[in-house]
Amino acid sequence: MIEQDTLKTNGVRTSVEVRLPWYRALPASCISEFGLSVDGVAASLESLRWTMNGKTYASDELAGDSSEWWFPTDSVVVEGDIPITAGDEEHTVDVDLSLYIPYIVSDHGVLRIEEHSSKTMKAVSA
Repeated sequence: MIEQDTLKTNGVRTSVEVRLPWYRALPASCISEFGLSVDGVAASLESLRWTMNGKTYASDELAGDSSEWWFPTDSVVVEGDIPITAGDEEHTVDVDLSLYIPYIVSDHGVLRIEEHSSKTMKAVSA
């Protein structure tokens, strides 16, 4: 899920690129929840942003958008307020993602998957 060597920071905001952990494209409205943490420090929900196809969303804005799609070949940018420094220090990056798969429905409702990815990498200046 996390693209290696995509960790960026300006000292206050930190971002990483993420790939879709599913084999088919999904509309933005299927992104249920997402989270970002670096070295065990989680970005606050209010500071989280999701950038896809050139549009940036707050976490609560994705549910209403079915016009934008996330394709398996495209990366999105997940960012939030996590103060780190760029340089030679390795950082542990964690991304959590919950997605609805709208075309798989059971007696319990639409399938919801929860994914977690963790990578270690250096940050570069944004």
